[in-house]
Amino acid sequence: MNGCMDVPTVGSMTEPRTLRSRRSCLAVPGSSPKMLEKAKGLPADQLFMDIEDAVAPLAKPEARKNIVAALNEGGYDGKVRVVRVNDWTTHWTYRDVVEVVENAGQNLDCIMLPKVQTPEQVVALDLLLTQIEKTMGFEVGRIGIEAQIENALGLTNVNAIAAASPRVETIIFGPADFMASINMKSLVVGEQPQGYDVGDAYHHILMSILMAARAYDKQAIDGPYLQIKDVDGYKRVAGRAAALGFDGKWVLHPGQVDAANEVFSPRQEDYDHAELILDAYDYYTSAEGGARGAVMLGDEMIDEASRKMALVISAKGRAAGMQRTQTFTPPEA
Repeated sequence: MNGCMDVPTVGSMTEPRTLRSRRSCLAVPGSSPKMLEKAKGLPADQLFMDIEDAVAPLAKPEARKNIVAALNEGGYDGKVRVVRVNDWTTHWTYRDVVEVVENAGQNLDCIMLPKVQTPEQVVALDLLLTQIEKTMGFEVGRIGIEAQIENALGLTNVNAIAAASPRVETIIFGPADFMASINMKSLVVGEQPQGYDVGDAYHHILMSILMAARAYDKQAIDGPYLQIKDVDGYKRVAGRAAALGFDGKWVLHPGQVDAANEVFSPRQEDYDHAELILDAYDYYTSAEGGARGAVMLGDEMIDEASRKMALVISAKGRAAGMQRTQTFTPPEA
C-alpha cells in the first residue's frame, strides 16, 4: 500500500466517491438550535454539526437530538451535511454515531472523526457505520468519513489513515490540538508562532496532509482561523493553503464564508483559460484537428501535461458553479 501500514480496507463501495465542493466548511455547535437554523441561509459549501469540542459534556445528549431534528427537518439543500462526533478515546463516540445515523442517516452525507491517530480508528468507524446501515436498511457505504489530523501520531500515520477505508472523503488539519500536541510556543491558532521568522511553521504539516490526500484521491481541508473578525487575516492564511492545493478551509463565523468561497475558487480568468485549454486540446488531438499532441494556443504551447493542469482548475470552477465567459473557436481550414 505505497509504503503504508498493512491495514485492510473495508466498506462495500467499489466506485470512486464523488469529490464534493468544500471551499467553506462551516462549524455549528449541535447544542444551539438557533445556529443550526441560521446555517440554512448561509452560502457555505459544507455544514458540520458539532458534538465534540464546541459542546460541553453535559450538553452532548441534547446536541445529538438537536442534530437529528435539524437533519430530518432539512433546508440544507446544496450543502454537504456532516456531523462531527467525539473521538474514540472518549465514551461518547459510539452513542454519537448510533443515535445520529440510526435516526437521521438518510439525511446525512458524512461523519467527521476528530483526533484520528491510527488507521484502525477509521476502520472501526467504517464497521460501525456498516452495521447501522445494514440494520436500518440504508445504502451500505453511502455515508462518508472525514478524518481530522490533530496530533503528531496522526500525522505520522496520515497515509495509512487516508487509505484505511473507501468511505474516507477528506483529510482535515486540526491546528489547535496539533499545536498543543507538539508543544508549539503559541496561543494564536492559524498564525505563525512568535520567533518563527523564516518560512511557514505549518508547511510540513499541510504538505503531509495534502500528499496523503492526493495519493488516495481524497480532499484536503485546512482548519479554523480563530480571529473571526479579522477577515483579511483569514484570507491571508487561507491563501497559503489554497496555493498549495487545498480544497477548502473551516469557517467559524458567517463573516468568513464569503472569504473562503473566494479564496478556494479559481479566478475567473484562470477558469476561462483552463476551459479554453481543454477545448483546444480536445480539438487538436482529434482527427479533425490534425491529431497533434503539442500545439500553440495563442502564445502558449499546450500538451497533455497542460490538459491535466487545466482539469484541476476546471473542476474547481465547475464545482463552485462558475460560468465561462470565453469559448474556443477552431481555426478555419
